[in-house]
Amino acid sequence: MFKNKKILLAGLIIFSVLLTSFTFYAWQVLFTPNLQVEREPVSFIIRPGEGFKSVQNRLYDEGIVQEAVSFGFLARLMNYDEQVRPGHYIIEKNMNNLQAVRMLRSGAQTPIRITFNNLRTRQDLAERLGDKLMFSRQEMDSLLSSQAVARAYGFDTATFISMFLPNTYEFYWTTSARDFMDRMKKEYDDFWTEERLQKAEQLGLTPAEVATLASIVRAETNKADEMPRVAGVYLNRLNINMPLQADPTLVFALGDFSIKRILAKDKAIDSPYNTYMYRGLPPGPINMPTITALDAVLNAEKHKYFYFVAREDFSGYHTFSVNYDEHMKNARKYQRALQKRGILR
Repeated sequence: MFKNKKILLAGLIIFSVLLTSFTFYAWQVLFTPNLQVEREPVSFIIRPGEGFKSVQNRLYDEGIVQEAVSFGFLARLMNYDEQVRPGHYIIEKNMNNLQAVRMLRSGAQTPIRITFNNLRTRQDLAERLGDKLMFSRQEMDSLLSSQAVARAYGFDTATFISMFLPNTYEFYWTTSARDFMDRMKKEYDDFWTEERLQKAEQLGLTPAEVATLASIVRAETNKADEMPRVAGVYLNRLNINMPLQADPTLVFALGDFSIKRILAKDKAIDSPYNTYMYRGLPPGPINMPTITALDAVLNAEKHKYFYFVAREDFSGYHTFSVNYDEHMKNARKYQRALQKRGILR
């Protein structure tokens, strides 16, 4: 009888030790920090079709997971090995296995912030997006260059760039190229409110034409307070069918954006973007017009100026003139300033 009690007691002790050990191990597996231990948060991308083994190995090889066995054990226990979801995830500092597996298994991505501005061409946009999202630069470039795709959104390849309003946006990494474009079209449609459409109509311009003029205004000045006045000059010229004679359109036609000074020979280039040779607006924007520039056109200053030239103090502002003779006096001042600085091209 006493011997049986001793065996029972020994069994209870062994069971208690095993239970304590298992509980402690289970607690460690679940709650002990095991990812980015004492390190800052890090981005981790899982690509479509990537399997669990690859994910597990990369987490360990990249030094994100400290102890691979416990992570793998819990991941399999929670069936994550059968539910790998692609996406962009942020592995937080001192994250435990349970937090990490729950996040990855549920596909709880962290959005990626994408900013684009100061872009000139469709190719620039594709380059800026690069491989920030699931689609490639080449795929985006192909779509942006497609006349059929542009028409599907209500544009052509010359005006397509105006659909992409410069700003900062958030996207999930798994956003497709088409989904990206759909989002941009929605942002574009939201921008063109009834009020803005009415203002464009009052100017006798379509939204696409507003964007084209806004791109010229933006190329002429980076001073937001001056944009409405510059826009007013070009609207005055359009209203009397006077050539726009906008130097930035020649730079675009020449394809050399390093040019700072237009020469007489440049004005002979036969291009629909040569606004010295052809009247009216060019076929499309010469850059990605900003919201500020678009609103500057829609709220253009009403005045009698037909000419303007950069100030000789290189402040970035311009001197405006009503007549050509006055303009030429101002232009000569600026040309002398260019010569003095040795700016020949």
